Amino acid sequence: MVRRVLVAVLTLLGVVLGYAALDIADIAPGLLTTKPVAAPRPAPTPGGATTLGWQLADPTAPLDAVATAAPQPAPKKLAALLAPLAGSGALGSTSVVVRDALTGTVLLDRDGATPRIPASTVKLLTAAAIESTTTPTTTFLTTVVDGPGPGHITLVAGGDTLLAPGSGDPDAVAGRAGLKDLAAQVAAALKAAGRTSVVLGLDLSFGRGPATAPTWPSAYRPQGTTSAVAMLGLATQRATLAHPGPADPPAQALAAFATALRAAGVTVKVAGSAAPPAPGQEVLGSVASAPVREQLGLALLESDNGLTESLARAAAARAGAKTDFAGAAAWVRATVGRLGVDVTAVRLVDTSGLSRENQVPARVISDVIQLGADGSQPGVAQALTDLPVAGLSGTLAERFSASAAAAAIGAVRAKTGTLTGVQGLAGTVLTADGRVLTLVVLAEGSAPGQGTVAARAVLDRIAATLAACGCR
Repeated sequence: MVRRVLVAVLTLLGVVLGYAALDIADIAPGLLTTKPVAAPRPAPTPGGATTLGWQLADPTAPLDAVATAAPQPAPKKLAALLAPLAGSGALGSTSVVVRDALTGTVLLDRDGATPRIPASTVKLLTAAAIESTTTPTTTFLTTVVDGPGPGHITLVAGGDTLLAPGSGDPDAVAGRAGLKDLAAQVAAALKAAGRTSVVLGLDLSFGRGPATAPTWPSAYRPQGTTSAVAMLGLATQRATLAHPGPADPPAQALAAFATALRAAGVTVKVAGSAAPPAPGQEVLGSVASAPVREQLGLALLESDNGLTESLARAAAARAGAKTDFAGAAAWVRATVGRLGVDVTAVRLVDTSGLSRENQVPARVISDVIQLGADGSQPGVAQALTDLPVAGLSGTLAERFSASAAAAAIGAVRAKTGTLTGVQGLAGTVLTADGRVLTLVVLAEGSAPGQGTVAARAVLDRIAATLAACGCR
């Protein structure tokens, strides 16, 4: 018991202290502006210096005292404070679940069992499934093998959609592996064998599936809401709103590799598709991606739909599950269920949350968050630390700017969810008394004249209210 409490304490401190600072806009349908995102705003400290996020009032206090001595909010007081906000016309039908992160005690449950459209908050379920089935060192290998016939070589896709067209950067997540480096290895192996000319093929047998989901509007990829989902792609062609990625990312990666090979002195004819490597085929070169967990952290921070889908598809493929959208979604649902979460009421048709056909109760998302908050699933705990921080990073960098929501800046770490008429916020909150809570809000519909901006403002105020109060 003592060990479990210590794990939970360390997890909670990681959740609220491990702040990153990137300024990426939330990519989602219904976004009302495409203006550049301002740089993160570090929270001021008494001495005039800045820090990312909050600081403990007494950094020398024992960890157990910091985590357990802070008072837990009173459910009745908390409910009274949140009721007017949760019932706001800007949100429409709303589910709210608040829990004490350390103990898992439910402090507020307003329609938490009602299935709702989760939008991108479903990425927390996807993250839990991926994290629980990978290790910190799990990576994707992009390889080149000799064959299948004389004079032929094959580029084998292994799941890395963040390849650099040039040299890899060992400190980067997007672009850790580079095609120039792979080409150098292959060119050296070919020249050692006295070969200077090859026919280049591409094996896409790993994680095979459609590029876009049948439940997505056809405009999503062309407008940059998502990239085409694949098991091979370039970091330089990631989709962003109004800057779509290519319709065929593997073809672009193949072309870039052919260019790199030619620059390395090899004459290349591109042949297109090739059969999967046979056992014993010589490996001419390989490059490894950034760890899957780091890629997932990037996907959560930026709410990258295509990257999330590709990571889920690759994980499903490793597990031997079907790798179309429905198959990957079914794998996520089943994997989360095996973690002890009741997924009876969950319906998933994709893993990024772009489909309005997805249905998830807020209570399920809360249960998933709790897996990380209490330390029972260290991988999920890592996913929580990768979430955007209010007013500072990722999809929350430009949120919480109103004075009524300012208390949340640096104290809230959460995943956003946005579809037209749908808003969500799910993550952790540090209260003014130093207690860590978990929060899930899912809202559908709104009163006439109310839209995305108004709904987001209310969600921000809900989180800020928890951050500002002791609620006792």
